[in-house]
Amino acid sequence: MILYLHGFRSSPQSFKARLLGERMQQSGRSAEYLCPQLPASPAAAIAMARDCIQTCDPADLTLIGSSLGGFYATWLAEQIGCRAVLLNPAVKPPRDLEKYVGVSTQYHSDEPFEFKRKYIDELQALQIEQITRPERYFLIAATGDEVLDWQEMVGHYPQARQQVIQGSDHGISEFAEYADTVLAFCGIAIDPASTARA
Repeated sequence: MILYLHGFRSSPQSFKARLLGERMQQSGRSAEYLCPQLPASPAAAIAMARDCIQTCDPADLTLIGSSLGGFYATWLAEQIGCRAVLLNPAVKPPRDLEKYVGVSTQYHSDEPFEFKRKYIDELQALQIEQITRPERYFLIAATGDEVLDWQEMVGHYPQARQQVIQGSDHGISEFAEYADTVLAFCGIAIDPASTARA
């Protein structure tokens, strides 16, 4: 089972989320992939994620988190003991998101997106200072990330499996090159013929 947690102001329509969903569908395993629309409230987002995975055995579960979703995935992985893939994860969002308090819109629609000041406190409550069992984690960090500091990411996941991409961007625009490696870490082998037919 894979639960994909998208980033701040993002949605299940993000490029990486859709690409992984397509790969899972091509392999006949779409029922094992979930990517819900997360609410703006971090506490509510965590509650939703927990609802999605409450019947999953942690040994059979991988969380994939992008940006702020990576922050959520880290907290959840520490609580329940599952694997987690972090894609340019936010390491200190209480600091980084302070300037986004207020009303804006979602990236993939014109829907309003309100980030309330109390959400900073909710983020503080989810801060993991040091990960345990680094073998559960796979970090993909791009040195060209224009939003977050890749060196901070690398430092936050010591001894975890790490793929540092030279250049690229916050969205990891060439993510298709890494999708099968990510899925293999999740325990899902993709038949190359199935992606070739698509």
